[in-house]
Amino acid sequence: MAAVQPPASRATYHHGDLRAALIESGLALVREGGPPALVLREVTRRAGVAPNAAYRHFANHQALFEAVRAAALGALARAIEAELRHAEALADPVERARDMLAAVGRGYLGFAQAETGWFRTAFAFGQHDVAVPTDPARTGEKGLNPFELLGYALDEMVQAKVLPAERRPGAEFLAWSAVHGLALLIIDGPLRHATSETRRGLGMRLLRMVELGL
Repeated sequence: MAAVQPPASRATYHHGDLRAALIESGLALVREGGPPALVLREVTRRAGVAPNAAYRHFANHQALFEAVRAAALGALARAIEAELRHAEALADPVERARDMLAAVGRGYLGFAQAETGWFRTAFAFGQHDVAVPTDPARTGEKGLNPFELLGYALDEMVQAKVLPAERRPGAEFLAWSAVHGLALLIIDGPLRHATSETRRGLGMRLLRMVELGL
C-alpha cells in the first residue's frame, strides 16, 4: 500500500489544494485514533488554517468524514490490489482464480491489522457503499472499490469453473461477512493478543473454508 503523503504546505492552498490538505490531515488523525479522532478543529489546525476554512469545501463534519472515509476505502482497495497482482500472474486458470479470492482476503485482513484506524474508519456508519454511485476516491488502480474487487475475484472463479454459476449470486456477502468477522476478532476481540503466527494460520484456514463453502 502506498504511503499517504503529508498535507500540502499552506503556501499551496491558493492553488486549490486546501480540500486535499484537509483530507490528508483527517487521514492522519483517524490513522492514529480511528473515527472519533476526526475532530474538525484539529483537522484544520494540522492543515494550518482557521476552522471556518473547512466550510469552503465541506458543508459539515459529516461531509468531511465521508471524504476521509472514501480515502480510507481507497487505501484498502490498493492493499487488496497489491495482493492480487501475484495471483493474477499465475498461468493456470484454476489456480489463478482460487488465489485471487484468497488474495482479496489476505489484503483485507492485512490492512485491518496494519492500518486499524483506517480500517475502522472505512467501515464506520455512513452511506452504504454497495448502494451509492461509484466514487473514484474509494477505488484503486482498477477503478474498483473493495467490494467490487471481491466481485471481480468471484467472477474469475466462475469463469474458471471453480465456482458454479448458480452459486455466484450473493456470494460476495457470504465471503465478506466471514473475513470481516475474523478481522474484527483480531483487532477488537479475543484474538487481539494472539501471536502473528496464530493470526496468519487462522486467516489461511478461514480463506480456504470460504472457498470450499462457496
